[in-house]
Amino acid sequence: MSKLKIFNDPIYGFIMIPKGLIMELIDHPWFQRLRRIKQLGLSHFVYPGAVHTRFHHALGAFHLMTRSLEILKLKGLIISKEEFEAAQIAALLHDIGHGPFSHVLEHSLVPVDHEIMTLEIMKELNQQFDQKLSLAIAIFTGNYDKSYLCQLVSSQLDVDRMDYLNRDSFYSGVAEGTIGYDRMLTMMDVVDNQLVFEEKVALSVENYLAARRLMYWQVYMHKTSLAAEHMLEVLLKCCKQLPASKISDYGLNYFLHLPEGFQPEQDHDQLLSFYQNIDDSDIEVFLKTCVNFEDPMIVYLAKNLLSRKFFKIKIQSQAFNESELQAYRDACCRLFPISNKQSEWIISQNKLEFCAYEFGKTELKIRTKTNAIKNLSEIINLENYIRSENKYFIAIPREVLDYSK
Repeated sequence: MSKLKIFNDPIYGFIMIPKGLIMELIDHPWFQRLRRIKQLGLSHFVYPGAVHTRFHHALGAFHLMTRSLEILKLKGLIISKEEFEAAQIAALLHDIGHGPFSHVLEHSLVPVDHEIMTLEIMKELNQQFDQKLSLAIAIFTGNYDKSYLCQLVSSQLDVDRMDYLNRDSFYSGVAEGTIGYDRMLTMMDVVDNQLVFEEKVALSVENYLAARRLMYWQVYMHKTSLAAEHMLEVLLKCCKQLPASKISDYGLNYFLHLPEGFQPEQDHDQLLSFYQNIDDSDIEVFLKTCVNFEDPMIVYLAKNLLSRKFFKIKIQSQAFNESELQAYRDACCRLFPISNKQSEWIISQNKLEFCAYEFGKTELKIRTKTNAIKNLSEIINLENYIRSENKYFIAIPREVLDYSK
């Protein structure tokens, strides 16, 4: 019998999965759930091809981790069989805690960061698989003495970022997001327990930073996606005011009626049980149900989301004046049968922040031709990537804009 399972991936070609623990994890309901969670949330409203899932991305991160480890072993690093498998598992499960539409509802529906949920799920799987994931958890959390293994999972240039840039670029059709991942991995090594990259690959690393910056502003923070996300968040806030009997989906009911200030340890088993059974399809079906609710604002938001009639976005580099926000809120109250509180939900100021290269964190290390180890900032000009880029936006119903004119 074959000892490998092969997935045909549009980015890398054939991804080979060894049968055994890793394949058992992929077959597990927790991992299969990722098939039903879109990688880019609501971005398909802008880029119709962006309907790939967290399942795709997890397999891609696994593949890049495998490739990285093979390269490092060829360069003489001693990586045990147990460490090799644990690092693969850490990459495979690094996003298993994402909720419906990935980041979109991370705080409006599920009041727990996906990183926390990922760790809780990995601990749960560790119990189910007789503590075989302990080393993978140590690598995932950065608590393993071989720091370079942890850096491959999470750092300023890791297998997660390499995969999602190339994958999201491919499915969105934004070609500028493509990076030379194979060249960077091939030119990677370890010195003093830290990942280093050869000086000849410095320009490829700069291209990676430029691609990351472009993808964030052009895809991940596209104004139409922001409008759709905002409308969905407001709709769910309105639904939280409804009695539980109005919502038939048990998973949605649970999360919509969690008390304010909820902490995972308060209801750990129930939290995981309902979380395992909630995904994008629950929200999509719920939207169609909402058009029959009695609350006119819920109906209005649901119909507009289903027919792609989004709020208009105003974006600027400075914070909005409070008087301007209040004027829009007053207009909302005059045009819609809503409360002042609901108008504040609709007209709320949001801040967008992005920095392609976080200067305060551990810098990427470059090995020069003379074998000196230097920070990336000493090799290339990072002026365009280390400054924090901030923007402010508000989403405004079209009726309110027309009324304001």
